[in-house]
Amino acid sequence: MKVVAPAIGDRVYDGAVGAAGFLAETFQYLKKSKNLTTKDAEKLQRSTFYGKEKRSLAYIIGTMNMILHGIEAPNIMHTNTLAENLADIQEKDRYNIILANPPFGGKERAEVQQNFPIKTGETAFLFLQHFIKILKAGGRAGVVIKNTFLSNTDNASVSLRKLLLESANLHTVLDLPGGTFTGAGVKTVVLFFEKGVPTRSVWFYQLNLDRNLGKTNPLNENDLAEFVRLQKTKADSENSWSVNVADVDTTTYDLSVKNPHKKDETALRDPQKILAEMKRLDEESAEILSAVRELI
Repeated sequence: MKVVAPAIGDRVYDGAVGAAGFLAETFQYLKKSKNLTTKDAEKLQRSTFYGKEKRSLAYIIGTMNMILHGIEAPNIMHTNTLAENLADIQEKDRYNIILANPPFGGKERAEVQQNFPIKTGETAFLFLQHFIKILKAGGRAGVVIKNTFLSNTDNASVSLRKLLLESANLHTVLDLPGGTFTGAGVKTVVLFFEKGVPTRSVWFYQLNLDRNLGKTNPLNENDLAEFVRLQKTKADSENSWSVNVADVDTTTYDLSVKNPHKKDETALRDPQKILAEMKRLDEESAEILSAVRELI
């Protein structure tokens, strides 16, 4: 929340709400604002949080979760966000803040892909195009996406990275460890960007933890304390660095997470030792095979 910095009066949006965790947490964050007036409280209830969800069960769960967190009348629509034509989006439809974790790996029908300038069957890439389009000028976003988005060489990935860098300031990339999002099946990154000005420099932070994450051991605020602190000034550290977009190869727009402060610690084994071990394993295999033959 602190990196995206939502404020009272912002319109906050998630185009794939799921359980509505991002919206509910943002509500709790804004409720703690100092000097919250009655008018502010009404605004939080009625005209701050908006979302869409395609799946029926997720729509019900997301709506219930928001109600249980204190949002009495959630503005969540039961609809396929990606079926909406980007050309139909007007200024009144846009939002100040987008917080989203769109589904990965899904496949949308060809007719749905026609709604987007960059054609792809990858659901998350379609959502990212939707988010860029529906964000207000000067609006801020935090979007979770699989880390291969930063380096895939297919035409859609390259074109989408180019679009993002040219239409928004991708100021921060948070590289998360495996297991952060249970069930995702892939490593993820969070893209933090502001629409309206092209990207000049991208600050990367690689979150390295000394434990494995999972359902019983989730990510917590303390894990992100250094990230939040360093992000304010985009300082370099053992886990953070900056990349000048002018140095990025414009044929690939590769934004791979490559920490320049960490060297490959894998020691190369001596070839003679490798050959000796291979010989030993061959001899063991021969002995076992000989013993098996005697038993037949």
